[in-house]
Amino acid sequence: MTTLRASLILYGFACSTSSMTLQGADWPEFRGPDRRGVWQGENLVENFEGLPDPLPRVWTAPVGAGYSGPTVAGDGVFLMDRGLPGGAGEVERVVCIDRETGKEKWVHSYPCVYRGIDYGYGPRTSVTVHDGTAYALGMMGHLHAIDAASGRVLWTRTLAEDYRIDMPIWGLTSSPLVEGDILVVQVSAPADGACFVGFDAKIGEERWRALADKGSYVSPAVIGQANRRVLVAWSGQRIAGLDPATGKPLWEVPTPPNKMPINVPGPALDETGTRMFLGVFYDGSRLIELGRADATARELWHRQGINERNTDALHCMISPPYIRDGHVYGIDSYGQLRCLDLATGDRIWENLEAIPQGRWGTGFMVPEGGRTWIVTERGEIVIARLTPEGYHEIDRARLIEPTTPLKQRPEGTVLWSYPAFAGSRVYVRNDRELVCVDLGKSR
Repeated sequence: MTTLRASLILYGFACSTSSMTLQGADWPEFRGPDRRGVWQGENLVENFEGLPDPLPRVWTAPVGAGYSGPTVAGDGVFLMDRGLPGGAGEVERVVCIDRETGKEKWVHSYPCVYRGIDYGYGPRTSVTVHDGTAYALGMMGHLHAIDAASGRVLWTRTLAEDYRIDMPIWGLTSSPLVEGDILVVQVSAPADGACFVGFDAKIGEERWRALADKGSYVSPAVIGQANRRVLVAWSGQRIAGLDPATGKPLWEVPTPPNKMPINVPGPALDETGTRMFLGVFYDGSRLIELGRADATARELWHRQGINERNTDALHCMISPPYIRDGHVYGIDSYGQLRCLDLATGDRIWENLEAIPQGRWGTGFMVPEGGRTWIVTERGEIVIARLTPEGYHEIDRARLIEPTTPLKQRPEGTVLWSYPAFAGSRVYVRNDRELVCVDLGKSR
């Protein structure tokens, strides 16, 4: 069950030869530093006045199909794809692009046949870069640790050989997380008591396993609670706070699915770190209160509509919500942008213009100062102000063409890959290209 695959290399040597160093304006993991989904932008434009539409690109790099959002660390931009058109066989790839030039730095490719997966266009997870190592999880469970500078494989595991994975219908989509010397992966192996597994980040050996649950699509995150680090792990049945070093449960709140595990966006944490908001497509919204003195949690409210069309509060699908000044901002099941009162879940307002309307209507919202940047599923980027008084759009422009097939759209295609925001630049990909656009005033 814990067999380590070949290709293990002395990690100390690999690190000593790596020239990859994190820069101050990096986006090294899913949703950026600490997975907070906040852009620390540098001297950004106020609007797109005077700029061409679509926005000019610093560079463009060819990539294959997939939903894997790019990450940015040091001098590299990282993502996963299904291989370039015309390539040999069924493969997944881990790709590193030069941050300044857009030229390919290295590619690691491996055979991967998709079985029993819906929307199997390509891998979903983002590459996590930590201390010079890139960690990548493929849709069928191929887990790699790769030297981020050279592309040298440090170790690899084939999780489907080591665990009895109960494969989610959309595959393994949860991005790996590094906390201390532990690599946390959502494996989705309830029969093995291994919905989540902590691996030794240096050599790939299992250190702990936790929760006999089916998996979800939510990436784990770490928060500060009661003067300690707490791993927030949301499975298909519950959200739990775990000790990241041991996997021991500290608290849990049941989140039983109405039809199927379909929780995709992660929880949103308020500014005090004591209230956590959850939104799920079929199952509605919950607000959880986190203990201050002890690592505890309790549900404050749960609101659910009649179904995914007639919703209450927020029935989120792909777009992560966020909290600001006692209000939740998020995108509902069919693309309705909403503001809620965090304390009650009551709707303050709804806007139907910001996000394309349709089942699973998607936009990726990133707060920056008093503004919010939104990348829509049509490949647009929007600058807006979201307040309890309403939605105020400042400007919008085109970034990239949506290319992922979706029969539920009149256009037939969507963009569902989470972008990266690093420094003054936005990095976004479709199924053909990765583009870099500079939104700094001095571009």
